[in-house]
Amino acid sequence: MSTRALRRLKGKQRGQEALDAGDLTLDDSPEELLDTASGSPPSDSKGRKAKKNKAQKNFSNIYELIGDADNEAEIISPDEEEDKPDENKTSGTEKKDDIEKPDEKQENASTKSSGDRVKKKKKKKKTKVTEGQEAVPDDNIDLILENLEQSNGLGLQNEDCGGSDRRSVLHVEHRNLNSETELKRYFGARAVQGDQRPRQRNRQFHRSTWMTIPKDSWPRFSRPGISMTLLQSKDGIQYFTFEHGRDYQQVQFKFLDAVESMDPNNIVALLQLNPYHIDSLLQLSDVCRIQEDQEMARDLIERAMYSFECAFHPLFSLTSSTSRLDYLRTENRAFYLALYKHMMFLEKRGCPRTALEYCKLILSLDPDSDPLCMLLLIDFLTLRSREYHSLLQLHQEWEEHRNLSQLPNFAFSTALCHFHLSQLEDVDPEESEKERHKADQLLQDALIMFPGVLIPLLDLCTVQPDAAVSSHVFFGPKSQLGQPPALAELTSLYVGRTHSLWREAAVMLWLEVSVKEVLRRVDAKDPLVEECQNKRKQRYQSAPRNIHRHVLLSEIKEATSSLPLEVTSQPVMGFDPLPPLDSVMSYTRPERQHVGATNESTLSLFFRSLLPNFNLQGGPRPEDELEVARAGQELNQEVNRLMVAMRDMLANIRFQEPPRDENPYRDEEEWD
Repeated sequence: MSTRALRRLKGKQRGQEALDAGDLTLDDSPEELLDTASGSPPSDSKGRKAKKNKAQKNFSNIYELIGDADNEAEIISPDEEEDKPDENKTSGTEKKDDIEKPDEKQENASTKSSGDRVKKKKKKKKTKVTEGQEAVPDDNIDLILENLEQSNGLGLQNEDCGGSDRRSVLHVEHRNLNSETELKRYFGARAVQGDQRPRQRNRQFHRSTWMTIPKDSWPRFSRPGISMTLLQSKDGIQYFTFEHGRDYQQVQFKFLDAVESMDPNNIVALLQLNPYHIDSLLQLSDVCRIQEDQEMARDLIERAMYSFECAFHPLFSLTSSTSRLDYLRTENRAFYLALYKHMMFLEKRGCPRTALEYCKLILSLDPDSDPLCMLLLIDFLTLRSREYHSLLQLHQEWEEHRNLSQLPNFAFSTALCHFHLSQLEDVDPEESEKERHKADQLLQDALIMFPGVLIPLLDLCTVQPDAAVSSHVFFGPKSQLGQPPALAELTSLYVGRTHSLWREAAVMLWLEVSVKEVLRRVDAKDPLVEECQNKRKQRYQSAPRNIHRHVLLSEIKEATSSLPLEVTSQPVMGFDPLPPLDSVMSYTRPERQHVGATNESTLSLFFRSLLPNFNLQGGPRPEDELEVARAGQELNQEVNRLMVAMRDMLANIRFQEPPRDENPYRDEEEWD
C-alpha cells in the first residue's frame, strides 16, 4: 500500500474514536490532560508516558509504524491505559527507580520537555483532522481522492475550461467496458459463464486489463514495440501519443509490402512471426469478416486492443475523459479503429450498453475534432440501451457550442427519447403529458427541417405511406432530389442505421399523427417551413472528411451510395481509411526501388513472372544496386546458355525412318 493510503486508513481509525469536547481545546496543557486521564501525579505520568513510548516501538502495529515513519507521537487514550494493567504495574516500579536514581530524573525531565513539544504539535494536528472530518464524511473516500487530485493538477478540468459539463456526459465506468457484465444482467451469471472452469495446467498468466480478457488460446504475449508517451498537460488535460520502436517500424514496412501484394497469405505469414502487430490484426480481421468468420474477426480485434492496453501510460485514463490522443498522428489511428471495430462487434452481439461506453470513450479521446464522427452514432446506441436521460443531457449541454440539432440523427432521436419517457409506467400522468407534448413538437420540427427522411424511413420499415403524403410536394420525390449532397448523405446514414427503432406500432402511430400535423402547417404557410428551406439551401453543401470516414466505416449501403466521387475514386485501406490530409508522421517509409526495364517484350514478361529479378535488356544500374545488377547479368547469361542449348538440341533432332517391308512383291490380297 502507498503511504497516502496508509495515512488515510490511520486518519479513519482516529475518526472512529470517541473524543470529548474538552480534548479538542488548545488552552489545556498536555500535562493536565494526562493527569485527569490517569489520576496520578504529573511527574509520574510523564515518566510512564516516556517509558511507554519506548516500549511500544517493539509492538508489531501497522499504525504505530506509520506514526514512526511520519515522525509523529501518538497520544494514549484513557481506555488504552485502563486496558493494560501490566504496563501500569511496570510504571509503579518505575516510580521506585525514579526515587533511587535522582540523576536519571534530569534526563527524564529533558525528555519530558521534548515530548511535550511533540504532544502539542500532535494535539494541533489532531484538531485539524477532526475539523476536516466534520466537513467531509469518513466513508466518502472518492471525494477525498478527487480533491487531492485536483490539488495536484491531475484531476478533471476546472469550471473555467468547461470540463465539468463534459465529464458528466462522457464519463465512462470500468465495469461497463466488459460485455460479460451486460450479458450477466440479461441472462444471469450461470448462463454466461456456464460450468466450465479454467484449466490450471499450462495456464498462462496475463496482465489484468479492463477492455479485454486475455485468452489462453492466444500466442504468448511479448511487447511488440509500442509505447505511449505523455506530450503535455494543460488545464487538467493530458495529451498522449503512441510511439513505434525501431523493430516495430521494420515490421510496419513489411506489412505495407504485404498489403500491396494483395495476398492475405502474406499478412498471415507476417502475423505468425509478429502475433501482436496491430495493423496486421486489423487488416486480417476485415478479411475474416468478409469471409463471414465473425468469431475469428472479433478475436483478432480483441488481441489488438490487449496489445494497446499493455502499452498504456500510467497516467492514461479510460474513464476520466481527460486523456487525449491526436488522430493526426499515424501511430494513434489504429487505436481509434480498434475501439470502433470492437464497438460494432459488441452492438451486433446484442450489448448496446457496453457499445455505448466505448462510443463515449472514442469521443472523449478527441471531443473537439471527433475524427470518427461518433456524434452520428451515439444517439442510436443510447436509444438501444434505453439511456434516454443521458442523450437528452448530452443534447442540452452540447447544443450551444456544437449545434447538434442541425444533425438529422439528433433532431429525430431527441424527439424519440421524449416519446419513450412519456410511455413509462412509473411516470405521473402530468409528467407523461408534458413529455408527450415535447415529443410532438420536436418531431414536427424535425420533419419540417428534414422532410427527405420520411419516405425512405417508411420504405425500410415496410410501411406504405398514405396517398396524401406520398403525392404531396413537401414529402414527395422532389424533396429527396432537391437535397444538398451532404444532407442526403446524413439522412441516408440515419435512415439506414435507425430504421429498426421506428418499427414499433406505438412509434408508427405517433409518427402518423405528427406527419398529418406537419402537412397542415405546410398548407397553412407556416413561416418555419420557409425558414428551414432557406437553411437547407445555405448549409449542407459539402460534408467534412470525418463524416465520409464514418460512412465508410459504417458500411451502410444506403449511405455509401451517396458518397461523392472524390471519396469513392481513391483506394480505401482498412487499417487507415481516408487518412487526414494534414497527417503528422514521425517516420517515413523508404522508397522501393523497382528493378526492371520498360518496353519489355512478351518473352521478357513471361520470364519475369517466373523470376522477378530477370532483366533481358541489362541496362545500366545505379551504384547502390551493383550486386543486384551483377546477379541479373549472371542470370541473363544462364538463360542465354539455356536458350543456346535448347536451340542445339532442336537442331540435332533426327527422326527415324519407318521399317521397310522385306517382301515388296507380297500380294496385298493376302490380308483380306
